[in-house]
Amino acid sequence: MACKFADSSFIFKAPKQRSVGGHGFSEHNSQGILYLKRASLIQRGIKRQHCLTNTRRSNTVRAVAVPIAPPPAPAPTPVTSPASSESAVYRKILSESYGFKQIGERLPEDVTLKDIINTIPKKVFDIDDVKAWKSVLVSVTSYALGLLMISKAPWYLLPLAWAWTGTAITGFFVIGHDCAHKSFSKNKLVEDIVGTLAFLPLIYPYEPWRFKHDRHHAKTNMLTEDTAWHPVWREEFDSAPALRKAIIYGYGPFRPLMSIAHWLMWHFDLKKFRPNEVRRVKISLACVFAFMGIGWPLIIYKTGIMGWIKYWFMPWLGYHFWMSTFTMVHHTAPHIPFKSSDEWNAAQAQLNGTVHCDYPQ
Repeated sequence: MACKFADSSFIFKAPKQRSVGGHGFSEHNSQGILYLKRASLIQRGIKRQHCLTNTRRSNTVRAVAVPIAPPPAPAPTPVTSPASSESAVYRKILSESYGFKQIGERLPEDVTLKDIINTIPKKVFDIDDVKAWKSVLVSVTSYALGLLMISKAPWYLLPLAWAWTGTAITGFFVIGHDCAHKSFSKNKLVEDIVGTLAFLPLIYPYEPWRFKHDRHHAKTNMLTEDTAWHPVWREEFDSAPALRKAIIYGYGPFRPLMSIAHWLMWHFDLKKFRPNEVRRVKISLACVFAFMGIGWPLIIYKTGIMGWIKYWFMPWLGYHFWMSTFTMVHHTAPHIPFKSSDEWNAAQAQLNGTVHCDYPQ
């Protein structure tokens, strides 16, 4: 019997966020159409009674990303005592089977986000201007070096130059992300200007993204409300047209670029924003269209269409690889639930619903 959720046909943006200390996991990336099967857990010697959902949409989705045919691995030692999400032994087995470092304990129901924030040292919230502007210098320098590499590299080294430049320009997004969280500068006007400028080379409207990202934080892993990730209901998947099924089944290789679809669908439609947000959205859209109307023709005038592809488009695809990857791993793993609004808990969603990834320093 399969879990009532299939993998989503579209996985969208979610910039990399800071997780709250201690509850860290490694990256887990599963592709294709994924189901949770009770038999697969029993084969591992685990008896978990809450891994399935019935057809009622109000229920919690306990998992959405366990492969139908997981890679073979040595069977763990059977658990003789009843295993639950609260069992340290069960969590250890589960984390090892996923390749995670650890899976944290479930947060008690009575713990709030305010309680968690109050345990964090105050210095964590201090704004460091030197560190902020150093990040700008590093990103701009790395991006300039990447463009130089593209201009000098022979054709067979261009993929490496594009990968470098795409990663460097992802730093621009991180700067804009910090500006949106009001953690870049004490001057909020400076944050709005820097965030807008940082997003321009990405053709990303800053204010629309900020509004949607704030909503993502407010509704993390809430069914239908989270703006970053929408799982597909099993019955919807089964009733989908053949073309839709083909897209979902063949969607694995395209997953690293699915943030492009999110970029197009969520950030340019004024109807998706509240009335008090529209004015700032229009300003951001005007900036993006001005950059496209001036910057793109200049690139083409100087380097031709192939130059536009070489210097802008390919690094831009590299950026979206990282954008999509952040989304896939940050709040999506087999043990992380999606809940309806009446069952959703903000503290649990943020702490137990976040995957912390260690990237090379």
